[in-house]
Amino acid sequence: MAATGRMFRLWLLALVGWASMLSAVDAAYFTTCSQTVPLKTRRDVISITDFGGVGDGRTLNTWAFRSAIYRIQHLHRQGGTLLYVPPGVYLTGPFNLTSHMTLYLAKGAVIQATQDASSWPLVAPLPSYGRGRERPGGRYISFIHGNSIHDVVITGENGTIDGQGQVWWNMWKDRSLQYTRPSLLELMHSRDIIISNVVFRDSPFWNIHPVYCSNVVINHVTILAPVDSPNTDGIDPDSSSNVCIEDSYINTGDDLVAIKSGWDEYGIAYNRRSSNITIRRISGSSYPYAGIAFGSETSGGIENILVENINLYNTSTGIFLKTNAGRGGIIRNITVRDIYMENVKNAIRFAGNVGDHPDDKYNPNALPVVDGISIINVWGINVRNPGSLEGMQKSPFQRICLSNINLKGTAATLPWKCDSIEGSALGVHPWPCTQLISTQGSGSCP
Repeated sequence: MAATGRMFRLWLLALVGWASMLSAVDAAYFTTCSQTVPLKTRRDVISITDFGGVGDGRTLNTWAFRSAIYRIQHLHRQGGTLLYVPPGVYLTGPFNLTSHMTLYLAKGAVIQATQDASSWPLVAPLPSYGRGRERPGGRYISFIHGNSIHDVVITGENGTIDGQGQVWWNMWKDRSLQYTRPSLLELMHSRDIIISNVVFRDSPFWNIHPVYCSNVVINHVTILAPVDSPNTDGIDPDSSSNVCIEDSYINTGDDLVAIKSGWDEYGIAYNRRSSNITIRRISGSSYPYAGIAFGSETSGGIENILVENINLYNTSTGIFLKTNAGRGGIIRNITVRDIYMENVKNAIRFAGNVGDHPDDKYNPNALPVVDGISIINVWGINVRNPGSLEGMQKSPFQRICLSNINLKGTAATLPWKCDSIEGSALGVHPWPCTQLISTQGSGSCP
């Protein structure tokens, strides 16, 4: 048995060397996002089995995960520690990550959430939301959680983090839910995070939720949930900055990627925006909701966003900017380009009257400001509604640019609908609203 353990550790050390080689193989990716978070190699390696972990799908491994992470947190190995999860199904309750660690899921490894909701602790509402997103009061802690941590990597050989969300979806549907459901992965007040080469499946609520974070890379992930699973957003950067989301496939029951920044008076008071976010080479579908969304929680502001090279299929809305009176916040300097859509109900939608309120204390005169949104190079096939751009009469959406957009519809294709917007259009088919001034020449809007 001891000899087997020594051989296993030698193999793990070899794996660390292989991980270094992998970083070189993925050089094309890291030339894009390496300035956001550089990849690090961990020379200290432990396995969940060293702490009693059993991957039989029945044994509860909560203590094993918490013990292993406690060891990482308190021994402070130079360069951090890699926690290896070998093939198998490791049933566990929620657990917290710590700084200077890599959670590595081998091929065939599944970290599976227990369905016993009573074992999930409650945590305080997010200060920029003021209450749970679904229910007043607290909320259930996320399955994998981190608060005020840094230098963290979640990666592997496309192992799976499985939220077993059906029990939570049922509680939401039958109205027996008492508190807001847990996310699959939530990181708060954290920085220097890499999430890559992992499958996220059946989240109880939002899948990946970095909130109040900076320097976050999410790459080569697959996110899956049934089309009828409620509020299973794929990736929601929230009041976060310097975020890079790339090269991933998402198929869920809600928005694939949604940029947020707080809810009404609570988000306005917290005053932390989402900024400097890049989203590129994302493919997927979400028939009930949107491919790429901005909001509807936008009270802290959203600015300096680049979205490019997106492929959307069988989706309700392709690009959706959504806010409301009472939200406040400035939404500006957003570029969306090189988008392909197929079988999409609404190609482009801006709405100033979407989303509910946390309570009746919001200020209806806190109006959002939308200024400087460019959508360039969009090709759509089987699009029913090319565009609906509806701002707010007291706060029109300004400097909207549509350029080189070709949306092929069906016999039931609807005309563009616009209200309270200002901007320009160039090379758009079918031609949009008269509120968008026609420009001449080639290139994008001035």
